[in-house]
Amino acid sequence: MQLAAIIVSLVLTVVGVALIARAVAQIYRHITLGQPVPAGSRTDDPKARTVTLVKEFLGHTRMNRWGIVGFAHWFVAIGFLTLPPTLAQAYGQLFKADWTLPVLGGFLPFEMYIEFIGLMTVVGILTLIVIRLLNLPSRAGRKSRFAGSKAWQAYFVEYVILTIGLAILALRGLEGAIHHVDHYEAAYFVSYPLVVAFDGVGLETLQNLIYFTAMIKIGVSLIWMITVSLNTNMGVAWHRFLAFPNIWFKRNATGETALGALQPMTSGGEPIDFTDPGEDDVFGVSQVEQFSWKGLLDFSTCTECGRCQSQCPAWNTGKPLSPKLLIMSLRDHAHAKAPYLLAGGGKSMEGEEKASEEQLKDVPAAALAEAERPLIGTLEENGVIDPDVLWSCTTCGACVEQCPVDIEHVDHIVDMRRYQVMIESAFPSEAGTMLKNLEKKGNPWGLAKKQRLEWTKEVDFEVPVVGKDIEDLSEVDYLYWVGCAGALEDRAKKTTKAFAELLHIAGVKFAIMGGDEKCTGDSARRLGNEPLFQELGMENVASLNMAFGEDDEDESTKKPKSAKKIVSTCPHCFNTIANEYPQLGGDYEVIHHTQLLQHLIDEGKLIPVTPVEGLITYHDPCYLGRHNKVYTPPREIMTAVPGLRQQEMHRHKERGFCCGAGGARMWMEERIGKRINNERVDEALSLNPDIVSTACPFCLVMLTDSVNGKKNDGKAKESIQVVDVAQLLLDSVKTPVDDEPPADEPESENEPEPAPVK
Repeated sequence: MQLAAIIVSLVLTVVGVALIARAVAQIYRHITLGQPVPAGSRTDDPKARTVTLVKEFLGHTRMNRWGIVGFAHWFVAIGFLTLPPTLAQAYGQLFKADWTLPVLGGFLPFEMYIEFIGLMTVVGILTLIVIRLLNLPSRAGRKSRFAGSKAWQAYFVEYVILTIGLAILALRGLEGAIHHVDHYEAAYFVSYPLVVAFDGVGLETLQNLIYFTAMIKIGVSLIWMITVSLNTNMGVAWHRFLAFPNIWFKRNATGETALGALQPMTSGGEPIDFTDPGEDDVFGVSQVEQFSWKGLLDFSTCTECGRCQSQCPAWNTGKPLSPKLLIMSLRDHAHAKAPYLLAGGGKSMEGEEKASEEQLKDVPAAALAEAERPLIGTLEENGVIDPDVLWSCTTCGACVEQCPVDIEHVDHIVDMRRYQVMIESAFPSEAGTMLKNLEKKGNPWGLAKKQRLEWTKEVDFEVPVVGKDIEDLSEVDYLYWVGCAGALEDRAKKTTKAFAELLHIAGVKFAIMGGDEKCTGDSARRLGNEPLFQELGMENVASLNMAFGEDDEDESTKKPKSAKKIVSTCPHCFNTIANEYPQLGGDYEVIHHTQLLQHLIDEGKLIPVTPVEGLITYHDPCYLGRHNKVYTPPREIMTAVPGLRQQEMHRHKERGFCCGAGGARMWMEERIGKRINNERVDEALSLNPDIVSTACPFCLVMLTDSVNGKKNDGKAKESIQVVDVAQLLLDSVKTPVDDEPPADEPESENEPEPAPVK
């Protein structure tokens, strides 16, 4: 038995080590086929990056959001990293059954640790196996987060871990028996029942059992190693190694997710100057090797857990986009194409082959065939990513928020969109109208700029305009960036007027731009038209800097006389000005209107007094919540309004569900599956609320459209309202309407009429 165990184990070891070394080198070569990233963008502040990595791993900060799954996975991950000494012990036991590790062997804390982690690894993996079996696609269909994952790979990895964990505990019991442990000892506090079970077994039998069990432990470990070495795109296994560099190289050194700002377009690792682009600049991504090396690392790291898929609004409404399946497709395509690229293959900007037939003669036929596939193309075209997949994305960020290994899905989707828009002019036709309106009129609706100020005529107080009523913003506390929707869309204008009136009531000095401002460019950028975003953004930055009196310095401080404070009622404007305009030279202090309103309530400058009766549920705008982590202020405003009873929808805050308007989807028809706004409204209506509130003009439009449609179909009560939290607050802050004099007193002719409740 001993000889057979030694031969089997050593042969598997030689093969396994050789293959794993080859596989590591192969993966490294595959990833380095990607484009460089801007200098320092992934290596800045190494100390903070290391701290982030340790926090995310040891704290399992992203996994633990999933409760028992995170708890179970923590023990499995810790076991994988800290139980290799048991493998070393097993090798020793092949040659001498009672062999123990030098130094550590017999050290009580180490022995107790092995017992505990060995047990918890088994419990953890059994928990994960049960969870998978209860959520199989055959049971849950598309609702299963494992739909589309490579099932055999997951089963293989799970049962390997289970077998190794059981082998560790079995060996512990056999070790106790062969070392003649005849009473309970702390060193065997888990495996002592096995020690008792083996008591009385003859020495030779114990030795053979140890040889056999050690061979099982080593053999299964090496079979795992050989299998993953032969499948370098096996994310469910390789994420155990690749997650560490992927987290370390994440966009934000301090740990924030890759949301908020989109990254500037780069070519060859350098930002593209759209005022004078280079002749060899590559716009967007049309071939997998045009992704950065970090993108290729992202793809290889995907563990196929499906958390992104389970939260994706497109997937949940019957559309073909699954962030998981998109990343898997890119990963498998990159790995299959790699031999062709490593041989010098690829195409130039002119579409010509870079390598000669002689260079490519040894490339496998499968790799040559993979190289012919278009990155974006229909099933008939044998495309890697279907156009319907690409254009279904709302850039809500749910995938990025939920990914336990920090994959940056949104950035990769937008990079592919950029090529489609800028080079192929291939995008949903209705979005073209929006782009033309932005180019010609500076707003998505194509309305005249003078209409941006029309709403000011509908309020009964003066709204100062920069350059007209005031010289610059040094005279006010805030610039109120009204935005296109807030100025031009009838439903959003109600929010604009309500917020302006609240500022007026609170005595906050504010002003607005004079109508020459343009769309911030959020939709253009997320659609993929980066040059248009840059053009709109630079014009706005110039206008803002002029309005803030950038060149008008205070002689005593040598700083601009006006603090660059901007408040916006639109999360998309808020996100763009705060997070993306610094890329264009515009640095401002930007807050959302709910943050300012909460502050004014806390200061006692706005006092909600009039009850607003009813049950209310709040919809988190993606670009306010997930992208910028503003969850509390809107809820605190509603809490301050007397009479309201709040109830959260099932999906809220970090797991909030998109309204369907982000990522330029506001301007595209939704032809596949269920409309996303209808899905969200159905969730709201399940609570039977009187009011659905939000804090975004896009969300307001999408939710109102759906609610009105359901009213017409008799599926929603007529009294239900969709309002911005600013409208609710104004209703409560205003003097009650029923302030009438007693019946025995004549009504004063000079009694002012109360303002109508909006």
